[in-house]
Amino acid sequence: MDDKNWDRLLRRIEDGLVVPVLGQQVLTTENKDTVLQTSIAHHLLELYDIEPSTVSLTPFNELNDAVVQIKKEQAYDLQDLYADIHDAIKHFTTSSDSVPPEPIRQIAAIKSFQLYITLTSDDQLARCLREHCAVNEIVYSPYLPTSEGSDLPSDWQSRHGEAQLLYLFGKSRAGPLFAIHDEDLLEYIHNIISRGSHVPVKFLDELQQRSLLLIGCNFPEWLTRFFLRLTKQGRFLDTQRKWEWLIEDRALDKTLVYFLESYSTGTKIVSDIAPVSFIAELHQRWLARNNNSIDTSKNETLQIDQIPHGALFFISYCRGTDSASAINLIEWLQSQGVASHEIWFDRQSIEPGNDLRTRILDGIQTCRYFIPLISKQADAIDEKYFRREWHEAIDRSKGIQGRTFIFPIVVDQDFEFEQYQCIPHAFKQLLIGHAPAGQPNQQTFTALKKLVRSERLKQEHA
Repeated sequence: MDDKNWDRLLRRIEDGLVVPVLGQQVLTTENKDTVLQTSIAHHLLELYDIEPSTVSLTPFNELNDAVVQIKKEQAYDLQDLYADIHDAIKHFTTSSDSVPPEPIRQIAAIKSFQLYITLTSDDQLARCLREHCAVNEIVYSPYLPTSEGSDLPSDWQSRHGEAQLLYLFGKSRAGPLFAIHDEDLLEYIHNIISRGSHVPVKFLDELQQRSLLLIGCNFPEWLTRFFLRLTKQGRFLDTQRKWEWLIEDRALDKTLVYFLESYSTGTKIVSDIAPVSFIAELHQRWLARNNNSIDTSKNETLQIDQIPHGALFFISYCRGTDSASAINLIEWLQSQGVASHEIWFDRQSIEPGNDLRTRILDGIQTCRYFIPLISKQADAIDEKYFRREWHEAIDRSKGIQGRTFIFPIVVDQDFEFEQYQCIPHAFKQLLIGHAPAGQPNQQTFTALKKLVRSERLKQEHA
C-alpha cells in the first residue's frame, strides 16, 4: 500500500467506518517464533500420545489437523477435546510469563475502533483492550445456554470509552461452545445463514454498513465468499459504499482471487505486506496522525485527572514482572461487578513523577482495600516503586482496627513464604491470598467476593 491508500484507510478508521476482523495469523510475531495455534496443536497431540513430528500440520490451521488426526487414530469422543483445548489455551495465554502478541496489543491501542471481531477463541484481545477502555464481550455460539445469548447493545454508539468485541466462533470454555475444527466453522456459518440460535443480528447489521479490515483471517476459500456475502446488504455485483481489505500471509486461492476481481470491486487484496507487519505500520501511522507521543501498546501513562479517589481496591504490583497477573485479577474483579473506576490500577512501567507520586499516595490513603501482588520475580528486585507503596499501606494499616485493609495475594503457581526474602514482615501476619497468574483459587475467590459483597451491602444501606 502506498501513502495515499494508507491515508484513505486511516480517514475511514477515524470516522468509525471500519471494523477489524482478526484471525489466527495475528497471534504470532514478526519472525513467527511464537504461534499460539501451533503450540496448542502440539500440546494436544502429546496429550493423546501422538508425536507431533509425525503429523502434517497446515500453517495457521494446525488445530484442525491435530483434531482430525486424534479422531482418526483413537476412539475418542470429540466432545472431550474441547475441555483439553480450553485448558491449553489458558495455559499458553494466562501463565505468569505469557505476554499477548505485539500485533494484538497494537491493534487494541488504536482507539478509533469501537467494533471488533475476533475469529479466535482466546481472550487476549479483550485483555489488551481493557488496558485502554471498557469491553463488552459478545459471544456467538449456536450451542450457548439460552440465558447466555447476547448481541450488540442498541445504545453502543453512546457508550464512549467502551469497545464492542464479537467472538464469531465462540469463546473458549470447558465444553463444546467454541469452534475447534473446520466442520465446526461450517455449522457456525450455517446457523447464521439460517438465522438459528443466538445469531448476533444487530452486530451483523452494523457490519453491512461498514467497511471490513480482515487481517490474517486464513479463511478457507468457501468461507471467504460466505463471510463477505453475509456482511453485504446486497449482491456482490451491487454497487455499495463500503470496502473490504484482505491482508493475508499466504497466497489466496486463485479461483477466489478471480471471483473477487470479477464480482467484488470493493474488495482489496493486500498481499505485499504480512498481517503482523500491516498492523505495526497501521499502528505507527495512526499514532502519528493522532499526535500520540507515547506508544500505548507498550507503556500507557496514567492521566492525572483519570486517577480514582477513594477506590474500592488499590492494586499494587511490579510493572516489569506482574502486569499480566494484575490485568487478569482486575478482569476477575470486574466479572464480580467491580466497576473500572473502583479499581486503582497504574499501568506505568517507569518511575512516576512528583504529581503522580502524590496521587498514588492519596490513592493508598483513600482506598478501601490495598492488594499487593507478590511474585518471586518481583521479590528478586531490591529497589522498585511498588515497595514504597507497600510500606505506605503498612503505615496506614497501623491506624485501622477491626477490618481488613491489606490483602496480599501471591501470583506464583506454587509458593512458600520462606522463599521470599524481601516481603514485609507485616504481610506475613495477614491472610495471604493465592491467585496463580492473577486467577484466584477457591479460598481467595471466596474472600474477595465476601469483601465485594460487604461493600455493596453498605452502599445499599447508606
